[in-house]
Amino acid sequence: MKHTILARRTAAVTLSLGLALACAGATALATEAQTRNPVQQRLDNLVREDKFPAALATVDGRNLVAGQARKDDRVRIGSNTKAFVAVAVLQLVGEGKIELDKPIEKYLPGLVRGKGIDGNTITVRQLLQHTAGLPNYTRYLGIEGFQAMRDRYVSPRETLDAALEHPADFAPGTDFSYSNTGYTLAGLLIQKVTGRPVAEVVTERVIKPAGLRDTYWPNVGERDIRGKHAKGYNLADSRDPKSPVVDATRQDTGWGWAAGEIVGTPSDLNRFYTALLDGKLLGQAELAQMKRTVPAKGMPAGATYGLGLMRVDLSCGKVLWGHGGDIPGYETRGGVTEDGRKVAVAVTALPGTFGNAEAAHQRVLDLVDAAACGKR
Repeated sequence: MKHTILARRTAAVTLSLGLALACAGATALATEAQTRNPVQQRLDNLVREDKFPAALATVDGRNLVAGQARKDDRVRIGSNTKAFVAVAVLQLVGEGKIELDKPIEKYLPGLVRGKGIDGNTITVRQLLQHTAGLPNYTRYLGIEGFQAMRDRYVSPRETLDAALEHPADFAPGTDFSYSNTGYTLAGLLIQKVTGRPVAEVVTERVIKPAGLRDTYWPNVGERDIRGKHAKGYNLADSRDPKSPVVDATRQDTGWGWAAGEIVGTPSDLNRFYTALLDGKLLGQAELAQMKRTVPAKGMPAGATYGLGLMRVDLSCGKVLWGHGGDIPGYETRGGVTEDGRKVAVAVTALPGTFGNAEAAHQRVLDLVDAAACGKR
């Protein structure tokens, strides 16, 4: 009897030891596999070296994360909103309700006026392509003082007025200068032509048809992010690099409106750009117009700009179509290559919040390039 009990105990110990070794082996293999994954390794470096609180990515349907977030959390996608708005405008172009090369004056008479600014000389195309010469309203709102601005609602008309108080940057069509003001006007244009709020139009015409499950346009005055989301962080005043870092998740982004207010996930960004480039959101002629690019001064090397859509020449010779977004607390980058590889990356602070802005931003771009090129 004693021998039997001893044998059973010995077997139990052996089994427990075997299970423990098996689990340890599995953990080691998982860790090794994670280390071998170049995207995961770069995400880890963004958190470890650049001190981003979290870095998220979706590459060809695979969700990855490093730091203080969960896979595929919602984030504020900033200026990716421009691509959504441009799609809605181009749908209306395809329906004959808007003409790209007609002046904005035709649709919003008397609205676009200022020093060197005349709506009769600015076309719809130029608004979408940042070649209208309109001053960028974000220069004049004081949004760098995040802590002071976070709960202030700024209406689209206020942003437009802030821009039109200043002279034109250049004559329409003669240069490129990234300006959120053009997309405020694009939002007003959509509302004038459809008779409906731009948020509703983009939701019904773009977000739902693209099959986006976690993307939405916040309601007026809405400050929290719905559902599962990653916390964002920002300097209390980005004009002072020594100012404290604060939780920037809750904020009123009404000032971004048609230029940058949408909330989404990395996987939804991949779905959106895939649906767009696959021709599911626009007719062939309208998509071709969207992809007609001009040199984009001030953008990363190798980038040109279409109608709310950027073309980026990657280091491996591939072409990436997408956009990107910067808004207090979040930066997003990515797109879809012409051979169908899908990449979206998000970090939960603007580069420079915790260190060198230029170096951190470049490493985000390098991650996108590596993932899109399939580098190891």
